Amino acid sequence: MYDIVLASGSPRRREILSDLGIKFRIEVSNADESIPEGTSPDLAVRRLSLLKAADVAKNQPENALVIGADTVVVLDGEILGKPTDEEDAVRMLKSLSGREHSVLTGISALRRSDGKGVSVFEETKVRFRNLSDEEILKYVKTGEPMDKAGAYGIQVLGSLLIEKIDGDYFNVVGLPACRLSRLLAEEFDFDIIMEVF
Repeated sequence: MYDIVLASGSPRRREILSDLGIKFRIEVSNADESIPEGTSPDLAVRRLSLLKAADVAKNQPENALVIGADTVVVLDGEILGKPTDEEDAVRMLKSLSGREHSVLTGISALRRSDGKGVSVFEETKVRFRNLSDEEILKYVKTGEPMDKAGAYGIQVLGSLLIEKIDGDYFNVVGLPACRLSRLLAEEFDFDIIMEVF
């Protein structure tokens, strides 16, 4: 029925969608991802995910359903994006040490045939254990934090930094599967379970 397109180059999002058994294509967005000053985190992720989906949808066939996503880490109301360098990664990890923060992922789906677009977000609380300066430096030297919001990834070495999570694990990885499936079923009559089985 739909030609599903993921508007993201993230290998983590690609893996989650693949594991669900959905047939899809990847088209990476060239949308401007800067966040206007004063934008709330939930609005920022919804807005950016929709911008990505809309940018990709422009060049898709009529039967395309484009999925966009954007993930941020939020501490004390401040959005922590991807670190600019190792020093920035160290700063972020020190600020997260021993504290709870939120991970927000915005998901948007845009139907090319009629331009219908819906954006939602998911929030997961994550608590870091207390980290020593040496642990932070060693983790940063692995290179793992450099392309991830908040300077960590939950699914590999970053899992060793995390004491507990409250919410959807896949949201922290970058694509909340349950929220996505509900969005597609309720708004676009595309039920992943029915499609796969």
